[in-house]
Amino acid sequence: MNFSELYHLSDYDNVLIVDANGITIFFDLADLNILQQLGLKPEEFLRKHVTSFYQDLSIEDSTLMRVLKTGESLWNMEQKLTSTNGFSYISKSSSFPIKKGDIIIGAIEFSKHYYQKQDMQKLEKFAENKIYRKNNTIYTIDNLVSESKVMKEVKNKIQKVSNTDSNVLIYGKTGTGKEIVAQAIHNLSIRYTQPFISINCAEIDTDLMEHILFGNEKDDVTATPDIIGLLEKANGGTIFLDEVNALDIKFQAKLLKVIEDKIIRRVGSKYDIHLNIRVIATTNENPDQLVEKKMLREDLFYRLSVFRLDLPLLTERKEDVEALTNYFIQFYNRHMQMTIDDMEEDVLITFKQYNWPGNIRELKNAIETAYNNANTNVITRNDIPSKIKNYSSTLLNINKPENNINLKDKVEEYEKSLIVLELGNSGGKLAESARRLGISKQLLKYKMEKYELR
Repeated sequence: MNFSELYHLSDYDNVLIVDANGITIFFDLADLNILQQLGLKPEEFLRKHVTSFYQDLSIEDSTLMRVLKTGESLWNMEQKLTSTNGFSYISKSSSFPIKKGDIIIGAIEFSKHYYQKQDMQKLEKFAENKIYRKNNTIYTIDNLVSESKVMKEVKNKIQKVSNTDSNVLIYGKTGTGKEIVAQAIHNLSIRYTQPFISINCAEIDTDLMEHILFGNEKDDVTATPDIIGLLEKANGGTIFLDEVNALDIKFQAKLLKVIEDKIIRRVGSKYDIHLNIRVIATTNENPDQLVEKKMLREDLFYRLSVFRLDLPLLTERKEDVEALTNYFIQFYNRHMQMTIDDMEEDVLITFKQYNWPGNIRELKNAIETAYNNANTNVITRNDIPSKIKNYSSTLLNINKPENNINLKDKVEEYEKSLIVLELGNSGGKLAESARRLGISKQLLKYKMEKYELR
């Protein structure tokens, strides 16, 4: 095995080791969702024969079993695997025998999984950073793709705050990359070896929040199990409180005390647990306004915002649209059973003109849509979402030179473009769009029907 061959092993995402009988004894997967698709829990993947997870995978066809039998390495093998529950994917792998003297005692396989179009959404939580994924993160500062001055300033601030242990409050609209920033801070800090525990405060029922964050003490009378809370799980590391303003205002007082005292007590317990955690919290609404509206306690706000980061909208960093587009194309190319080599120039122009109300997340979804629609290895305007394509077409028509200029038609075209723009800015909310345009909601509905925007 020469160095170049050995170096290419770093391209693989997964590692699997079996003993001399083909029984799994170790695995490390970049995407634990693959186990879920196989219908297995992590512990169920161990101590089972490697062929038992798949339909029609015989001992003769299994790359690992062939290595155990022959003692010879297999390089860059490609297999279509179908699990016992019917989930299919392509696996590319290289497999090697493990020897003790002349005796084969096991085999190790390095692999990479490729997905089909209908399975693209399974890549949402794919951990590309092999070094850091053990601490529950999937992002580093390298995932903050940027060419713009405003984002370079954000990355500089991230570098600075990572060297401290201060609490951080991140403000950014939906899709601006708040969790990426939070994980980047954690992985740049001295806590990177410790867990990063994330909780979306908007998704948890208020009545359950105390149990989820603080945990439960075992109670044989009520049959309550021993449950470790998320704050305790984050001990030594970082707790990430996404949309912290969604917490009940009374519970915010309890959270404030925990942050100040670094002490919790499980529900039903008499004993304190001392914490060593860093808190990173986010809001998708302006925190100053949240304080004014009494949706975020002022004392909690000040305790969280020792260091505050405001993330720009994608419209405020249009220089990054091309770089982000290329980044997402490369991401999907690495994990899909298809490759996009290029896109029409008109597509990039359209992307740069669009106002991106959903920010980076919407751009990524647009690339995913294009992959699903593409019939060649080039993305065309017909492949991108209609909302984006129609928005651009409206703007292009306004600026299109004409020999016969009709004032009424031009006014209506401009009016239509303004409506499209504000609908995009508000995420399609009619009341907000009408308010921005200075007209009634009823009149807005009429004009949308007139211009066939519904």
